[in-house]
Amino acid sequence: MRATGPGDPGAGVPDAGVPQAGVPDAGVPEALEVVRAGALTTVQDLGRPGHAHLGVPRSGALDPAAHRLANLLAGNAAGAATLETTLDGTAVRVRTDVTAAVTGAPCPVRIDGRPAAWGAPVRVPAGAVLDVGGAVGGLRSYVAFGGGVAVRPVLGSRATDLLSGLGPAPLEAGQLLPLGAPGEPAPGPVDAVPLPAPPDELVLPLVLGPRADRFTDAALRALPEAGYRVSAASNRIGLRTEGPPLERADGAELPSEGMVLGAVQVPPDGLPVLFLADHPVTGGYPVIGVVPEDRLGAAAQAVPGTPVVFVPVHGRPAPPSPGAPDRTPR
Repeated sequence: MRATGPGDPGAGVPDAGVPQAGVPDAGVPEALEVVRAGALTTVQDLGRPGHAHLGVPRSGALDPAAHRLANLLAGNAAGAATLETTLDGTAVRVRTDVTAAVTGAPCPVRIDGRPAAWGAPVRVPAGAVLDVGGAVGGLRSYVAFGGGVAVRPVLGSRATDLLSGLGPAPLEAGQLLPLGAPGEPAPGPVDAVPLPAPPDELVLPLVLGPRADRFTDAALRALPEAGYRVSAASNRIGLRTEGPPLERADGAELPSEGMVLGAVQVPPDGLPVLFLADHPVTGGYPVIGVVPEDRLGAAAQAVPGTPVVFVPVHGRPAPPSPGAPDRTPR
């Protein structure tokens, strides 16, 4: 998976009056030392919605359910900032006793080399190293600490946005990170982690429009059986696909128009791109449809090579029912 998106991060985004990201608020102690940064580990929360008119996407955790659960287990509010790892995890040394929790992609968790629980709150003593290993299924793990990662917010969010360059930079070895004051005590042991397993097949409902008319009827009919797979060129900006190109009804260019989270844009190569949290807010290629936001968490955990099935629907699909078969759109 590529770690960064195209273009110059921060291009076109005004920086006047924006506080420096990646530094703590006044009086907040630096309580974490990055021992191993991992392939791409970023600070994420629930993002900065409401700024698209300024050219700023929402950003935030790609798997919000996993992010929320990690915070719940660590005794935080849902909006507290966590660490989002990619593929090979991360390791940090804590400078104070802290409760931590790891969710998202299943992975080995160790405290000073001793196995610890995944998907449950664990106590990490001062001076110990919390090592979050490589994902054994899925792609992104979420690491919450009691009090949350307390880097200075930018436009109301502590999230790293790889496209605009807002928020703190991806973690580097030796970096120090602050933690906020712990909130409510973490809950007791849990019997099960209420999250779906990383998908063996990514089945996504696609609400057609607004530019589905730019594609042939044959292309639309063939879409569910097209045989796409997740491309290794995917990142936080978008999930790219490999497979047969979609046939355009005409090659006319479109003026740039607004893009929403979950939009499926089709560039000139004909291969659909599903826009994720760090997506651009405008684009000039036709959008064949939109995947509902509540179905995007699975895309965050789809590794390269995972089959992708787009299921065209008209109007918003019903929520998946408990115990539904694997091919039920989610």
